[in-house]
Amino acid sequence: MKILNFSLRLMVFGLLIFVLAACGEKSQEDVVGELQKNVEEMTGYKAKAEMLMNTGQEEQKFNIDIWHQQEDFYRVALSSETDEKGSQIILKNEEGVFVLTPALEKSFKFQTEWPDNGSQPYLYQSLVEDVIADPEAAFETTEAAYVFKTKTNYQSNNNLPFQEIHFDKESYTPVQVKVLDKDENALVEVKFSSFEMNPTFNEDDFSMDKNMASNDASAPASADGEENVLEVIMPEFTAGAEVMEQREVELENGKRVILTFDGEKNFTLVQEQLEVVSTLSSPQEVEGDIVNLGNTIGALSDNKIEWNYNGVDYTLASDELTRDELIQVAQSVQGKAVK
Repeated sequence: MKILNFSLRLMVFGLLIFVLAACGEKSQEDVVGELQKNVEEMTGYKAKAEMLMNTGQEEQKFNIDIWHQQEDFYRVALSSETDEKGSQIILKNEEGVFVLTPALEKSFKFQTEWPDNGSQPYLYQSLVEDVIADPEAAFETTEAAYVFKTKTNYQSNNNLPFQEIHFDKESYTPVQVKVLDKDENALVEVKFSSFEMNPTFNEDDFSMDKNMASNDASAPASADGEENVLEVIMPEFTAGAEVMEQREVELENGKRVILTFDGEKNFTLVQEQLEVVSTLSSPQEVEGDIVNLGNTIGALSDNKIEWNYNGVDYTLASDELTRDELIQVAQSVQGKAVK
């Protein structure tokens, strides 16, 4: 009788395990399969997110509006609360990859494979590709999300090797992304507030003309006859170098300040502000990568970064700084102005 009761209990226990397994959480392989299916079958998406960056001296906050249309059209509009000159737009269409600053009537055309050349924390298919590409990705479930911890693929920044990605359990779309440094501190955090799959787009939504006209604030850098004063910003991080020379050059249409830093690794930082912004008939060609500097988007080549912030053009150049160090110096140009 004892043997019979034991056998019965064993059968019930086995049946319970079977039921729990059948009704339980999806496996890592199941979730990856659903993510792949979503990306392969979608015609595009529209999403809104907030991005917090702690890669510089102060936390920077961006609002991001993300559009993607299959196969290869992208529009990522980033607006910063600290930049008075308006938002920037990363645009990819049949003509190439561009970074636009509509309010300043500035546009750059990049010779780059963006977004396929590295991790992009606000692009759905990039996140899914990173999950698939990492055979050692960690996986867990929460009440509302499937969570992956994966390696990243930032070609221009080796200081952000990991990321934690939260996908909604119902839609398999991203909810939150944390990009981590080597000590697993979250230096970049993207929180999605909405995500619409397979939306409708207008024919010209990804055109240069429409997106350059998207900011009604387009105007000269100096409005109402007010004179702009170029406030020189010193980098907080200098890789051990010190300012050896500060030279000012009066331009016909503004001012340029050239800062020369000497040390174990030398570099030059140029800051330029024009009183009137000229309208460019065609975008300026740039060979390099798109890199987020914390307060704006920059163009990174092997020995130079160019960017614009609050109406000031910056160029950081060095034959001695590494690409990571170039980014660190550029990101730290957020300190107090030197009059």
